[in-house]
Amino acid sequence: MRLRILSGLGLLAAATILSGCDSQPSTVKLADTKADAAAKLKASKVAKAQFAAKIKANELGQIPVLMFHRIIDKPGSTDDRTPQQFRADLERLAREGYVPITAAEMVTGKIDIPAGKHPVVLTFDDSSPSQLTLNEVGVPAPNTAVAILQEVAAKHPGFRPKATFYVTRDMFGKTVPEEQAQTLVWLKDNGFDIGNHTRDHINLRGRSQKEVEEQIGSIGKQINSLTHINPVTIALPYGNQPSKREWALHGGKLYNHQGAFLAGYTPAASPFSKAFDPVGIPRIKVMEKKGDCKQFCSEAWLDWLKTNPDMIYTSDGDVSTVAYPKFKTPYLRKAFVKWSLPY
Repeated sequence: MRLRILSGLGLLAAATILSGCDSQPSTVKLADTKADAAAKLKASKVAKAQFAAKIKANELGQIPVLMFHRIIDKPGSTDDRTPQQFRADLERLAREGYVPITAAEMVTGKIDIPAGKHPVVLTFDDSSPSQLTLNEVGVPAPNTAVAILQEVAAKHPGFRPKATFYVTRDMFGKTVPEEQAQTLVWLKDNGFDIGNHTRDHINLRGRSQKEVEEQIGSIGKQINSLTHINPVTIALPYGNQPSKREWALHGGKLYNHQGAFLAGYTPAASPFSKAFDPVGIPRIKVMEKKGDCKQFCSEAWLDWLKTNPDMIYTSDGDVSTVAYPKFKTPYLRKAFVKWSLPY
């Protein structure tokens, strides 16, 4: 009986060995799997590059960063816009394929917008009540910047109601901490970005390091105490940098910004471009072609970008890649080589 069992086992083992002769070793299968995955990855990248070429994606192009102040019926200076003017500004951006992103999204390279669209950064200085005032039920009051932005966004699907508000101690006209917190938290909860604009809006040029850090750090601390967030960027009052530019970005344990924005000038470089300077990011004053603004304000620059489409940032719709024409490769920052998609 035992002999028969052993004989049976031997036959079974032999059959197993014989059947295994026609199967591939697991290492070969593993190699095939890796080869298939590599082939699929290559094919996917080729398809993405072809699509990027088709829509003329250029994520090394320039980004308009628009600088707003008060939105009021009777402007007191050329920095102000009426609600009608502001609405027209937004309507133009929507018509021409722009999608708002925040300053924080820009400097960190998290530009997640649809293919063929162009990012635009809407920035508001000085935390004015005309930018955001909440009514008795916690809704933005009519004709404030936020209310108008939401209305235009609702009218144009894909035009996101996103913006960055650079805050000073004025805090949208609120002095009671609870009211300040309510306003800032509303911005935070509704996807808006809160930036640093110094506590007293003083010119930082020529100030000591201690004064600079105190002005920037104190308002940053206040924002954090009210919202539990730390500003990612700062807008320098009057566009003036401190004696050492790095003081605007780093202040010991007080603050650590990833971008410092200046006042009105030109479109900004892409964060993926070698031309990008996080310590001095230019913004554009919003105004028609009048006087000094015939060349260097929003209407003029938007006209120029429209007639020079090869110079504007155009998204490929994929936040995991940086797409651009091959001839622009020398302009790519080394930090983004891994995500590059030249075509």
